[in-house]
Amino acid sequence: MRAFAPSALLIVLPVAVTGVASYLAFSPQWSGALAFWLLLCGALVSLGAIAAVWGAREGLLREWLTPRAGDFTRGWVGLAILYLAAWGFARVVAPVGSKREIWLVSLYGQLGDPRALQSHALPVAAAIVLASVAEEIVWRGMVTQLLADRLGSRWAWAWAAGLYAVANAPTAASLSSGSGWSSWNPVLLLAAAAGGVLWGAMARRFGRLAPGIVAHALFDWVVVMMFPIWGGWAR
Repeated sequence: MRAFAPSALLIVLPVAVTGVASYLAFSPQWSGALAFWLLLCGALVSLGAIAAVWGAREGLLREWLTPRAGDFTRGWVGLAILYLAAWGFARVVAPVGSKREIWLVSLYGQLGDPRALQSHALPVAAAIVLASVAEEIVWRGMVTQLLADRLGSRWAWAWAAGLYAVANAPTAASLSSGSGWSSWNPVLLLAAAAGGVLWGAMARRFGRLAPGIVAHALFDWVVVMMFPIWGGWAR
């Protein structure tokens, strides 16, 4: 939004806000608490609102979000690709009984009691959908378009994926299992990098955000509510 704020600010702002909010939300004191969901989703939805206003003023929002035939199927394909990658990571890099299993233990412990989440499935679903829509509008929409204006459209989606990963990097410290950088937990950083590349490539390929939104929301729902990649969470 050239008349609303300098374009550079609208690139830096999501990185800064997401970094601070994710660091705080994934800090141990909010483990399993409602504040975790409120803090994280509140920040994402607020950024999404800014990006939606920007997109509407630029005449892009309708094009981003208008669904077309095949979007749901493409979303399921995106889900399958990312879930298989996550499942493989859990089995190969951080299997049960390994020293790196703590990465997944810490992450799922932050989400809360799975039985409590199951009993509040509708609010959880609403939070996941809102957060997914907001993140896609921010990162694959506004940030990617602003980068394209500066760097060209060919690789703007890849630069946006890198910034998305950087924005989630502070969680490596807040999810750490001890003191010192050697105990940092990179699982969300890696997940953001993989997701950013996939959803960014989908936005680039299809020219819209709807398929990526479907893939994003389905992935979050599946790994949280249906088939956690750390089996111990559902025991």
